Amino acid sequence: MQKNKFKFLLLIMSVCIASGAWAQNPYAQIQPANPLSNSTSEDFLFLEPKKATLTKNDIYNQYAIGLNRFMQSNVKSAYADFTVLIESIQPNDYAYLQFATKMADIGFFNLADTALNKVKDKDISLLLNEEIKRFYFPSAKLSRNDEVYLGEVFSNIIYNDQSREATSELIKNTVLMSGSDYANYLAALGSLKSANQEAAIKYIDIALEKNPQNINYSKLKAEILSQGKNPKNAIKIVKVIKEQPLITEEYSNKINSLEQYILYKTQKNDSQKKYHLGYYYYYENELNKALRTLQGAVTNKKKNNRDVYALLSRVYFDMKEFEKAEDMALKAHKIDKNNVMALLVLGDISYRKKDFKTALKYYEDAECHEKISQLPAIKVAQTCIMLDKEKRAKDIVSKILKNHSDCAEAYYYMALFEKDREIPYLKKSISINLNYKDAWIDMARVEIEKKNFNQAKKYLAIAGSIDENDFRYYYYQGLIAKAKGLDGDANANFQKSLKLNPDYSPAKEELNI
Repeated sequence: MQKNKFKFLLLIMSVCIASGAWAQNPYAQIQPANPLSNSTSEDFLFLEPKKATLTKNDIYNQYAIGLNRFMQSNVKSAYADFTVLIESIQPNDYAYLQFATKMADIGFFNLADTALNKVKDKDISLLLNEEIKRFYFPSAKLSRNDEVYLGEVFSNIIYNDQSREATSELIKNTVLMSGSDYANYLAALGSLKSANQEAAIKYIDIALEKNPQNINYSKLKAEILSQGKNPKNAIKIVKVIKEQPLITEEYSNKINSLEQYILYKTQKNDSQKKYHLGYYYYYENELNKALRTLQGAVTNKKKNNRDVYALLSRVYFDMKEFEKAEDMALKAHKIDKNNVMALLVLGDISYRKKDFKTALKYYEDAECHEKISQLPAIKVAQTCIMLDKEKRAKDIVSKILKNHSDCAEAYYYMALFEKDREIPYLKKSISINLNYKDAWIDMARVEIEKKNFNQAKKYLAIAGSIDENDFRYYYYQGLIAKAKGLDGDANANFQKSLKLNPDYSPAKEELNI
């Protein structure tokens, strides 16, 4: 069930559509450690080959071949492919951090370590580095040969419908089973896939005894308990995990996803089951599945539909179906005027229409009724900026940062308020959410202001790989081209920026419109 945000160079992932053991019945079990989901085809365009002999096509082919080999249980060759790739790409911290997560997810911890050790900007990497290791890494370092062997076990469990055979063979390896917490984790995973609940609990408990700090082990135990006779026991595990400081968005979302799936397993009411399953799909970024599931959760009882309508409104908004989002949010709001999610969506819709006063009212109402998340307060601050109430906005952000160290948006806005500390705040924001596009774009803006155009292009390329349809991405590309005397390229980029946002005045000024 892992939601992996790893994206790679021109990767048309037809070879990478996972066909795991759960494929015929996606509701039967959580999908543990799928290393290939959510890969897209137009990412990491900034990855230039480091060596003349390694072309972009070579990078594409090597990664695709490595993934395919891993799924086919040709793990030794896959390990070699990934090793060459890590050593051959143009140095880029974002790429290394994404690669480290991916390699740790499939048990290639030494390769993850190699990628992490190549990261240069520790201000950006520190939090994610720590959380990758805390989430995945075994307590006892494995040799390369052991990682390859255990990788074959993993591959056979997940991709080759051989969980029973692979687990049985692994258990016979007494040296690994006695010394490696990760080997016991895989034995538990294989037992779960083989529907051997008792053995799964036995081996995950051994893994946790050897390495109680490993969050992925606790997560698997919750998954195992959710498949048992009393899935409510899994909720206790999730609560313990959530009490631990998971600062980065990458890993907190993994736990939120797990929590929703387990709530789906524990509910007896069909509508509630579908609601939580839809929420699970939402956290997994599978919006179409979330939409279909939530549509089936609507009942004749209006009160029961409140949360369903609210979540549907958020899904529609994220799918850019704004009229449907507004309709669902209004339905939820009519049933319960204090529903925070509905209020936020209504605020977002008003904000998008540039009706900032109405947006502020909705956001303030949401803030009054939200007890945990800082998102409504951030939305209030964001809207205050648009209404020229910067002092109030800064006060809100400062208050958030006094009590919370995991709010990427708060650090981002503080960067805009305190120009003398702009870069440290932006980097802190990115360290919490590596895919925070706005922060990467502003990092590029700062470098353009310093005339560091090559560094600016690297930051923009990262932002573009996250969202190539951001008007600011093309505007700043235009500024770089203009500075280099490439007027044709500059104007083309300014025009693309205006096409995406016809009201963007800086692009209009560059085109003398």
